[in-house]
Amino acid sequence: MRTFTSIAAIEAAVGEELGTTDWVQMTQERVDRFAELSGDQQWIHVDVERATASAFGGTIAHGYLTLSMLPAFAAELYTIDTGSARLNYGLEKVRFPAPVKVGTKIRATPRIKDVRAVPAGTQVLVAWTVDAEGTERPVCVAESITLVLP
Repeated sequence: MRTFTSIAAIEAAVGEELGTTDWVQMTQERVDRFAELSGDQQWIHVDVERATASAFGGTIAHGYLTLSMLPAFAAELYTIDTGSARLNYGLEKVRFPAPVKVGTKIRATPRIKDVRAVPAGTQVLVAWTVDAEGTERPVCVAESITLVLP
């Protein structure tokens, strides 16, 4: 676990990978709960029988479910402990190059890409790569932006 206690420390880490998380299994229960919460009940995610007959050979996780796991992955590897608050400001360049088949394990590797001063505070841009066990391509690549308030 890496703890950043100043903006200067974050700036010094630009370009660094912050480690790789433990594997997390994508279960049908997790997919079903996300489908219920998001309202995205598309059959490829929740209809096991129909999905098994598809080209995927089974259900796949929602891309946005994988994306929503980034905060938990971050909490495993690093924390920003400076400023009065840290807010999710947004995302840049989100892609889902490969599907996450239910039952597969995924893990994430973040890299600090940039630190920018803005009128409200400091934006920290983290580039994420999420991989699935046994796949060649990543299942998610994204850049998250955290706003650190003074």
